[in-house]
Amino acid sequence: MSKNFMHKILPALLFSLCAVLLMACGDAVQMTPLSSDATILAFGDSLTAGNGASEEGSYPAQLSLLLNRLVINAGISGEESSEGKTRVAALLDTHRPQLLILCHGGNDLLRKRPVSELEGNLMEMIAMARARGIEVLLLGVPAPGVFLSSEAVYETVAEATGVAFIADVVADVLKRPAMKSDAIHPNAAGYGEMASEIFSELQNLGAI
Repeated sequence: MSKNFMHKILPALLFSLCAVLLMACGDAVQMTPLSSDATILAFGDSLTAGNGASEEGSYPAQLSLLLNRLVINAGISGEESSEGKTRVAALLDTHRPQLLILCHGGNDLLRKRPVSELEGNLMEMIAMARARGIEVLLLGVPAPGVFLSSEAVYETVAEATGVAFIADVVADVLKRPAMKSDAIHPNAAGYGEMASEIFSELQNLGAI
């Protein structure tokens, strides 16, 4: 390859790379700042309800203290995403939150429901929120296994919908024995770690 060719092609390659990087930065998710009296709806199953801790130890309760805003705990232990899909609309209409924090599907994964159904249910719940002008923060849930990490479907949903996403907020806690009440639930300290990570991400997203 000649030096002349390289001199001609190199600027074009650099320009293309810069354009791609600028586009990626422009596509970064940003949120509308939460108003001082904003309501946040934390929606999910036992991870939201706070199994393994007192009501005050759940992540929504601890996040409420960090945000100095009302965070409603709408978690139901044992619920699958198909049930959550039928429940969420009424809660969105009743509470009119500015933000929905969605952490659902752990029971689907434990009971080996089709991942395609979980994906569809999550997409529908996000669509319901967006139809009401409500922003969404999606939390990844790990599939059962030795090496915990968020089930891939959550990233798929986040990419398809463009919602804000924290992949391993649950997995990172459950990897640490001191943060767990049992194999699948954090204790109060673990839920505190979840609340802190969510708070930090909301700061990064411009919500606070």
